[in-house]
Formats: sequence, structure tokens, C-alpha cells
Amino acid sequence: MSAQNPEKVTSILEIFDTTTKQRHVIREFPYLIEAPDWTSDGEYLIYNSEGLIYKIALSSPHREELIDTGFASMCNNDHLISPDMKWLAVSHRSLPHGKPTIFILPAQGGTPLQVTPSQPSYLHGWSPDSKKLTYCANRNGEMDVYTINRDGTDETRLTFSEGLNDGPEYSPDGKHIWFNSVRTDLMQIWRMRTDGSEQTQITFDEDKNSWFPHISPNGKNVVFISYNKEDSLPHEHLRYKNVEIRMLSDEGKKPQSLFSLFGGQGSFNVNSWSPDNKCFAFISYKLD
Repeated sequence: MSAQNPEKVTSILEIFDTTTKQRHVIREFPYLIEAPDWTSDGEYLIYNSEGLIYKIALSSPHREELIDTGFASMCNNDHLISPDMKWLAVSHRSLPHGKPTIFILPAQGGTPLQVTPSQPSYLHGWSPDSKKLTYCANRNGEMDVYTINRDGTDETRLTFSEGLNDGPEYSPDGKHIWFNSVRTDLMQIWRMRTDGSEQTQITFDEDKNSWFPHISPNGKNVVFISYNKEDSLPHEHLRYKNVEIRMLSDEGKKPQSLFSLFGGQGSFNVNSWSPDNKCFAFISYKLD
């Protein structure tokens, strides 16, 4: 979901190396970009800007390439290349102030095909076999987690608790979906089986609201973004705030704070792990 952009913002595309604990700037953009997604071949980062989807090669990051998304020209920061690299899924709204629907198209560009039957639908994850999508959607007056087949069949609701359930993402082994939920007051990280069973709270913070769990390709680490509760309400993931990127390595242990940044919305919306499990991409911002 996107928010209004101030007139002058610098977007800093960065990579964090979990082995050295160092941040590396890939490129600075004198305008708003959001939500980097690392392709499974390790060569490209995908991002959105002004409704369009771009990619840059890590070998030549100062040249961006526009991906032809056809009529889908109002894409938000919920976009992902499929694990098999054949498909690009986007959340596109057909009207300037409308609500998004999920579409897929060939990864190199092409005509979008509608997947979700109605709106709003906010994409967050592909299944490891590239056959299913998981997303947040409002179908019954509540924002819940759903799955659907890539061809648009069998939309299935997985969460039924009151309040916002968002940010769903498949584990690499295909056995679980991680997500974030406000069902215990603050926004916390949760996990469930892919059929919706065994919904289990993972974080128990008393002073933070945490969003968008991203699982490393080997399934060993989960990174997510956290706001201080004084800076946002549980259901808000706001732009241009001081936030933390945190990591869970062993279930049941306290999350480790990796670093802080100025960002929030747009910084870390989709999975951005490198295929070698060592690094992940994110965006920080500067306001002029």
C-alpha cells in the first residue's frame, strides 16, 4: 500500500550482509522507489516507482530497466518475481484512488492476467513451487490472509481473527505461512500451517509493532521491520519513521536488532533475501 510522497526524497537502495553485519549502498535515487525483491538467480533487484516496475542488475546498478506491465501502470509496493523466475506478480489498481487487484504476467514483461476475483488484494508471497500466491485481502469486512492458485481458482481464507492480519509469506519448505497480526493488541509476528491450522504467535514485544516477516531461502533466519509503538498504531506501517530491522534465528529466542534506519513503508515490504542466504536488500530514505 502506498502513501503520499513528499516533493523531495532520496531513496537509498542498500544491502545488509548478515555475515559481516555491514550495510552497503547500491545506488541512490533522487525520487521515491520501494520494495526491492531479489531474483532467485541472484542477478537482479526488482522495485517499483510511480506505479511502474523496474529491475537493475547488481553488476551494473546505475542502469535500470523498465519491465513492461501493459495496462498495469499503477502498481504498488506489493510485487514479486516467482521462485521459478517465470512470472511477475503485481498489485495494481485500475483507478487513481481505487483498491488493488493481483495480476501476473511473464517475468520479462507482457500482458497482465487477473488472479484475485475482487479487491482489495495485497500480494505478499509465492509458494515455493510457483503455483500459489498468498496475500492480504478484505472479503468480509476484515483484512485477512488468503491463498489462491496462480490461475485464479480456489481462493481460500486462512485467518478469521478480528483485526488486521497481513504480510503473509510462505516458508521455503512450503509447510508454513508467516504473517503479522494485531490479534493480541500490538502487531506481532505469527506463523501457521499453509491450511490455516496451528496459528502460533512468534514475537511477544511490549513496545514495538512488527511487520512483514521475510524468511531466508534456507529457512534458518526471519527478518522483519519494527516500529516503536509510540510512532505508529498497531495497524499502521507508516512512511518516513525511525524503524529497526530485526532477525529471528532460533524460534523462542528474543529477536536480534540488526540496525536502524529512516524509512518504514516502502523499505521492506516483500522478501528481498539473496539466494545464498547471506544478504538482503532494503531501502532507506532521506528527506530534503
